[in-house]
Amino acid sequence: MDLAVNEPLTEETADLRDLADSIGFMARLAQVHTYETFFEDLGAYGLRPGEFSTLLLIGRNPGIRQGMVAQILRIKPAHMTKLVRSFEDRQLVERTIPDHDRRSVQLSLTTSGLDFIEEHRSAFAQHEINLRSTLTAPELRTLMQLLRKYVGFDWEEES
Repeated sequence: MDLAVNEPLTEETADLRDLADSIGFMARLAQVHTYETFFEDLGAYGLRPGEFSTLLLIGRNPGIRQGMVAQILRIKPAHMTKLVRSFEDRQLVERTIPDHDRRSVQLSLTTSGLDFIEEHRSAFAQHEINLRSTLTAPELRTLMQLLRKYVGFDWEEES
């Protein structure tokens, strides 16, 4: 490996051969790109990617256990607790402790939470269109199939 540098390096001329085949490196760049695009598209609404994903999951699964949300979205329990508190402070989510399991916490969107999702759904859909714009339809299908397999989401996409 020759580490000598003869000309000034640029982003285009840097040698990334050892990194370009790294799953971790490429996944990290994909995440950064996705977050940058998210903030360009939705930042003006005060939305953050993890928050909106969490609200969407709760909205699709009313009464879901807080621990299950944390597990599915890979959020540490302490961070999940803070996130739910912030949602409660904004009156987007309500917590319920079921009589049959006092240690469990169930989450549901409030009317304000449902309105919040509906108010931002089209902006989120446009954001997804923006993310997908560099890929053809077959490339996108392949990417999504591979990502689902890689992260262990074994369910089939609904038509």
